[in-house]
Amino acid sequence: MLLERALEGDELSISRLLTKIEYMSSEGLESLQELMKRSGKAHVVGITGSPGAGKSTLIGELIKEYVTRGHRVGVILIDPSSPFSMGSFMGNRIRLTSVEEKNVFVRSIASRGHLGGISSEALMLIEALDGLGFDRIIVETVGAGQTDTDVVNGVHTIAVVNVPGTGDEIQALKAGIMEIGDVYVVNKADKVEAEMLFNVLRFAIDTAEVDYRDGWKPKLVKTIATKGVGIKETVDIFEEHLEYLKQKGIFDERIRERRIKMMELLLRKKVNDVITKIIRENNEIVSKKLNEEHDIIGILNEIYKLVKETM
Repeated sequence: MLLERALEGDELSISRLLTKIEYMSSEGLESLQELMKRSGKAHVVGITGSPGAGKSTLIGELIKEYVTRGHRVGVILIDPSSPFSMGSFMGNRIRLTSVEEKNVFVRSIASRGHLGGISSEALMLIEALDGLGFDRIIVETVGAGQTDTDVVNGVHTIAVVNVPGTGDEIQALKAGIMEIGDVYVVNKADKVEAEMLFNVLRFAIDTAEVDYRDGWKPKLVKTIATKGVGIKETVDIFEEHLEYLKQKGIFDERIRERRIKMMELLLRKKVNDVITKIIRENNEIVSKKLNEEHDIIGILNEIYKLVKETM
């Protein structure tokens, strides 16, 4: 059985199982139900930030550090491109899998139009990897800047990666991305502008310009991911935040929130599929009422009635 082989750690079986779950096949959803009975143990870390901040290189180093500490690591790379194209993260996936570490599984998926980067498929895969025994899960989101705040729905710890010399020091105090982080990483810290960015972020945190999520004062860390500098310190902070969440009872609450959000997104997807199907099947009627009769209210009520009958 596919699920049994996946639970034994067979990489090809894990890959096939996640595909079935991602595309919501009956076998996939049944397997997810079984895996959810085992899940709820993994620490899920979201890595977000502006494009070009070096998130993927940082993740590659984080994987090495976690494996050194005896963890099994699942990685989900959320690709902003079309699921039918190669996608901009394919190079990242190749680079990450070249890390050649045992106990590591890397999966790329499409964001499917979710600007915030977290889709129902991503949340299902987090649950699945958790149930498969990966006790540290890293989620890299699409890096959509201030719209990336949806990541809060799927993870325990959020690391916002900033990079000097790209205007991040000016953007730092803006709402959105700077209001969600538990850890702020200044990557490429060997750049001359790094100190300025670090000081701006420290000022924002110390003056409470940045929200303190769950009462946790965000931590700052400098890294040079290409040289492995600051990686141990970053993981230490992640582990410190994990202990904080467990002590406050927030760890399990995050899991409950994630599952509720997953169900909400799955239901929205089902309803949306029904709406799309009905409009396609009634294309001529819809077109006539809108373009010839300009009857927006009439067609809206008619489609709504058909949707309710279909559901």
